[in-house]
Amino acid sequence: MKRKWGVVLAAILCAAVLAGCGGVSKAPAGGGSGDGASSLPAQVQKIKDAGVLRVGVKEDVPKFGYLDPAKNVHEGMEIDLAKRIAKEIFGDESKVQFTGVNAKTRGPALDNGEIDMVIATFTITEERKKSWNFSDPYFTDNVGFLVLADSGITSWKDLDGKTIGVAQSASTRAALTEQAEKDGITVNFMEFATYPEIKAALDSGRIDAFSVDQSILWGYKDDKNVMLPDKFAPQDYGIATKKSNTELAEFVNNIVKEMKASGEMDQLYEKWGLK
Repeated sequence: MKRKWGVVLAAILCAAVLAGCGGVSKAPAGGGSGDGASSLPAQVQKIKDAGVLRVGVKEDVPKFGYLDPAKNVHEGMEIDLAKRIAKEIFGDESKVQFTGVNAKTRGPALDNGEIDMVIATFTITEERKKSWNFSDPYFTDNVGFLVLADSGITSWKDLDGKTIGVAQSASTRAALTEQAEKDGITVNFMEFATYPEIKAALDSGRIDAFSVDQSILWGYKDDKNVMLPDKFAPQDYGIATKKSNTELAEFVNNIVKEMKASGEMDQLYEKWGLK
């Protein structure tokens, strides 16, 4: 009997020691931690072992992804989002390497392994989901238009027969083509590699309107142009990862979910004037 009670007592003491030492730990939303206390998914651990998170970002979209030429520093809501993910992996938000991408180069940069993820006003579409993984939306916007203030254009339908400047490989052209067919008007398009090129074409009169998501357009609005009241095709932005990197995609999506639930994402909107 004494031996039996001794076994029971030993079991109780063992359980107490485990509880006191944190035998059950709560993992962070991303599935890992920067201090190595919890195991990371293999694909995330590979990034940690490399010592840096490589992220494709825009460099010409004020408030989202912008390379300040004076300071040579990347800034914007999406830059902060990339730093937040780096902090989750390394415990250090500075361990992120930014690569400038545009609508045409961001997909190939993912596919060839040049970067680990894209956070670059990348609109989620069913077609794109066939090629890449996307997180839940972290921001939703609408397609809009900038026109010259003295152009006499006051609405979308005034663009009938006019030429609209759009970014190469962006979803804007398809969205406007569909809307034009619905409204029985005809529009022409000119494609450009960068937003500053589209803005320059508008200023010089080569195009009649500059069209992209409204939050991007606000970064290019000045006293020479006006924003039309019309807006179409809600655009959900997601963080994109290589199709085969499912563990990384889940890790990133958990971070996005937590930031939205906790209000941290709303704080980023407020910081960058996106609300």
